[in-house]
Amino acid sequence: MQLILTEEQKMLREMTRDFVKNEIKPIASQIDEQEKIPDELIKKLGELGFLGVSFPEEYGGGGFGEVGYCLMQEEIARGCMSTATFIGAHQSIGANTIYIGGNEEQKQKYLTPLAKGEKIGAFCLTEAQAGSDSFNVKTRAKLDGNEWVINGEKLWITNGGIAHIVSVFARTDKGVSAFIVETDQEGFHAGPPEKKMGIRGSTTNPITFDNVRIPKENLIGTDGRGFLLAMKTLDAGRLGLGAACLGASKELLEMSTLYAKQRTQFDQTISHFQAIQFMLAEMAALVYAMESIVYRTATDYDLKKDVSRQSAIVKLFCSESLDKIADFAVQIHGGMGYSRELPVERYYRDSRINKIFEGTNEIQKGIIAREVLKKNGVV
Repeated sequence: MQLILTEEQKMLREMTRDFVKNEIKPIASQIDEQEKIPDELIKKLGELGFLGVSFPEEYGGGGFGEVGYCLMQEEIARGCMSTATFIGAHQSIGANTIYIGGNEEQKQKYLTPLAKGEKIGAFCLTEAQAGSDSFNVKTRAKLDGNEWVINGEKLWITNGGIAHIVSVFARTDKGVSAFIVETDQEGFHAGPPEKKMGIRGSTTNPITFDNVRIPKENLIGTDGRGFLLAMKTLDAGRLGLGAACLGASKELLEMSTLYAKQRTQFDQTISHFQAIQFMLAEMAALVYAMESIVYRTATDYDLKKDVSRQSAIVKLFCSESLDKIADFAVQIHGGMGYSRELPVERYYRDSRINKIFEGTNEIQKGIIAREVLKKNGVV
């Protein structure tokens, strides 16, 4: 399927590309080394509308839908995977939970400031015993008069330490339910940031809920139906993750091609060696396939089609492909690829997490297999 962009989508891509070139790439190494995305950069992302690109204009968003969001994330990831991760956690899963499952009042009150970039969002699902087994959440929410009281702990929460509004999944008497929590509530506590191998600029924290009280109306959707909302939200999250993998892969392919045409060994550039050519060819083939499935699925998502299987395929294939491409890039660059002097080393570290978060790739295979068996293999 050929992706035909509207003039508005082309403008979004070009605007993002310019922003990445001028504002993100020059400080990407600093973000990694200091393990923090500067507040000024986050402010600029919000002011330019990048933190609400996918949402309708009536809620303060850009109205670009999932295709527009993927176009943006592809470009952001070409500059910094940490920044792409921050945006994904905020928009694609944190705020999107409210957009997908929230009522009109909740969207006006909470989604609008998130879409405008005035507030930062996060998605609180994972726990110590509820990672891949995400249905097994132990965090509890109990109704006490006109308030829900939440107790429990969450782990590996992206944006947890900087978020103003979080979408929280907790167990009630009726099952797993979803709630909107403002982080300035008494009893909400974000622990110290995790020290990670990659995406180090992205803040990841444990979260504790100690008798956190929220209004009864902050329940998202129906009591006991929150797990289904979480899975539907993750369909979009996995798709955006695939777009970020695509962007990083394109950047690595471009860097590797340029380096191969400049690096000289045996009195000729290494681009003349078949071994190097074959690596570049494999990288290009993977990028082509990644781009095809990302935007095919994003288009279907915007058409309101069920994309559970497709988004799982996108997440699985794109994260595995980025890992291969990052490895090829290091090999082509040789010792320089292993040095922090070039960004290849950072992309290599940043790539690995994509096979783990938003549901491990083993979980994605289970989702795909279940859907294939359900539909007898018919696409």
